[in-house]
Amino acid sequence: MDSLGLLLGLIVLVLIGSVIIWVVGALIFFLPAAVMAGVVWYLTGNSDYAGIAFLLVALLSITRRR
Repeated sequence: MDSLGLLLGLIVLVLIGSVIIWVVGALIFFLPAAVMAGVVWYLTGNSDYAGIAFLLVALLSITRRR
């Protein structure tokens, strides 16, 4: 029974680790879009323009990645 608990714990730790790796990868992937949106928001003060800039840079990143 003890080995079953260890196996379950290992599976849970692997799942948590893979989720953390996925989240960090997503943050790194969207970092340029967030920086660009921050610059646009700083220069214009308009959150709509910042959102549009974020979406455009994110779409460009996705299309250039493939």
